[in-house]
Amino acid sequence: MSDTHTTDVLIVGAGPVGLFAIFQCGMLGMRCHVVDALDAAGGQCTALYPEKPIYDIPGYPRIEAGALVDELVAQAAPFEPVYHLGQQVVALEKQAGGGFLAATNAGARIAARAVIVAAGAGAFGPNRPPLNDLETFEATGAVRYFVTRRADFAGKRVVVAGGGDSAVDWAVSLAEVAAHVAIVHRRDKFRAAPEMVSRLRGLAEAGKVEMVVPFQLSRLEGENGTLDTVIVKDLAGEERRLVADVLLPFYGLAMTLGPIADWGLGLERNHVLIDQATAETNVPGIFAVGDIATYPHKLKLILTGFAEAASAAHAIHPLVHPGEALHFEYSTTKGVPGAA
Repeated sequence: MSDTHTTDVLIVGAGPVGLFAIFQCGMLGMRCHVVDALDAAGGQCTALYPEKPIYDIPGYPRIEAGALVDELVAQAAPFEPVYHLGQQVVALEKQAGGGFLAATNAGARIAARAVIVAAGAGAFGPNRPPLNDLETFEATGAVRYFVTRRADFAGKRVVVAGGGDSAVDWAVSLAEVAAHVAIVHRRDKFRAAPEMVSRLRGLAEAGKVEMVVPFQLSRLEGENGTLDTVIVKDLAGEERRLVADVLLPFYGLAMTLGPIADWGLGLERNHVLIDQATAETNVPGIFAVGDIATYPHKLKLILTGFAEAASAAHAIHPLVHPGEALHFEYSTTKGVPGAA
């Protein structure tokens, strides 16, 4: 027998932006149900890198991803959201009387006046390098694509591969605990936040990180899944041998929208097109926020997603409370339920 619910807003995705959308909707008097395929709230921040430091959240000079999720869950809690975790929305139908009816793969049915898609990168998995015996080293943890506990790398010789934010951030962070960190990239220019690149180069000058550029991964050596050497090759074919216990290839995530692709939304390169002012998609009543949403010149930052969540909540208010004037008040004057 199915489990049926009625709510004001259905939020698809319980990552940081989805969690902040609960707060924004709650401040405007709207109840939320939240569906996420993962077993815990937090999205990639919880599943992939809970200990990764984040530096661009206003008010937090540095906060670990898992701690940020904890704060967002606490911020949303006064509005009593209902979480449907470990589930995926597999069908979404527009109702004749307005609103939508969603069905999950666990048998839940959720009727809502509006939908906010906050699914982050959608269904994701790592882009894997084409290396010999990769599966053997993956099985033992000698090759990993995510860092969930920095302590796992204490005293290890770590090779980080890639030139984006994840590669640079983790090379900087793991230099604090690992015995040795080398970062391999095919060119000397990195596609990461300038401040973090500056910190990486400072660590390299201090001898705390080895910069291996311009090189690319070539092959792995070791026995029975125990890694001992990462061989890299430059553009001329010259090889270098890097002694290593662990390889962390950060070549991005392969993203698929899954069932969201069948909802009739306007798409651009696996992202959902939205009106920047309201976060509404081409389907009235469906909004998208965070990494899954796109528009010209968008900055992919968590704080951008937070702003989109606020815009979506304000645009949804007349759908949930038709004819009711919205007298917007700042949180400093309005407060939140249960606040002293």
